[in-house]
Amino acid sequence: MKLLVIGSGGREHCLVWKLSQSSLVDKIYCAPGNGGTTNNVDIGVNDIEGLLNFVLKEKIDLTVVGPETPLVEGIVDQFKAKGLKIFGPNKDLARLEGSKIFAKELMQKYSIPTANFKVFTSTLPAKAYIEKRGTPLVVKADGLAAGKGVFVCSSVKAAQEAIDLIMLKKEFGASGDRVIIEDCFEGEETSILVFTDGETIIPLVASQDHKRAFDRDNGPNTGGMGAYAPAPLVNAELFEKIMDKIFTPLIKGLKQEGRLYQGILYAGLMIQNNEPYVLEFNVRFGDPETQAILTKLKSDLAELMLKTVDGKLRGISLQWDERFCVCVVLASGGYPGNYQKDKEIRGLEKLSGLEDIFVFHAGTKEKSGFFTNGGRVLNISALGDTIKEAKNKAYDAIGNIQFENMFYRKDIGDKAFTFK
Repeated sequence: MKLLVIGSGGREHCLVWKLSQSSLVDKIYCAPGNGGTTNNVDIGVNDIEGLLNFVLKEKIDLTVVGPETPLVEGIVDQFKAKGLKIFGPNKDLARLEGSKIFAKELMQKYSIPTANFKVFTSTLPAKAYIEKRGTPLVVKADGLAAGKGVFVCSSVKAAQEAIDLIMLKKEFGASGDRVIIEDCFEGEETSILVFTDGETIIPLVASQDHKRAFDRDNGPNTGGMGAYAPAPLVNAELFEKIMDKIFTPLIKGLKQEGRLYQGILYAGLMIQNNEPYVLEFNVRFGDPETQAILTKLKSDLAELMLKTVDGKLRGISLQWDERFCVCVVLASGGYPGNYQKDKEIRGLEKLSGLEDIFVFHAGTKEKSGFFTNGGRVLNISALGDTIKEAKNKAYDAIGNIQFENMFYRKDIGDKAFTFK
């Protein structure tokens, strides 16, 4: 079987790595890929026509979509119209990530627990509401913003400045034509990903992402600076609540309307007093959660994806490595703002062959060596019998790597010690 993985980040390198372990797979292409992936194809993730032509020409058996934008743009619908197998939800349901307002309205419809919210299409009413409501509040751009369109505001001034940034300065383009202002929950965040074929739901282990750029959750939001799995915060009782109150009513409700969600569904949750509330839905694998979760998965990922696409998940159970995984992101100086590229990466060869250490390339390119080519450059994942052991292994490995202005958080996994 020939596969195409669409994307260029650490998530996609990890998907390629895991899919290549399947006995069903003969060859994997990656478009456009990065310095760590092979069989790279120079087609952008949003060039749906180019990707479609490549898949038809090469007779690709299954296409796996990594990033959210092509899903929101309808790549699944276009591929399926040609009789092609592709992993991910259709354009209609990709709006669960593509429009926070669409997602919120569905949550209301199916009585899924989430924060109270108001929608605004202009600045003055939004600012007046902030003034009246008071803070803390969360201000969100409605559309896609690469994980950076959410502002947790502890003052009226900060919330109103977020409105200006989104709606007046158009920091996120048309994604900021509408905003959501919602109540701010306090608690601990966790990420739950599930496979679903529109009827059966197969959950993955819980993980916890670290969105802020710097230690102790300081600095601006990023696409994610690290993750660990499983998250001790999510015990068996809480996991059951999450399935019963969030995933089951959503998938069941959609099916009753004749709308089958097929692919991976990611819920970003806030846990408050042992109750789950949805912060957001994503319609693809998380990054870097994937790099912490799939290193633990023993089951055949290619088979799992095929059964998802074919509507045959019933009766499937997953096998896991019982150890913990910690994944740390190495970023370019200045990220998530302006950063430089083309910095030589040194020391990767020292990690080759190390037991339970996995290097996933993200913003890299290869040209007589590896060089930086993005904000998030490398992901270092490590397995250990405890979170502390996994963390120590990951940071010991990182000690071998250098590139100019490299930075990373030093506290990935520390939150887990609270929930032993």
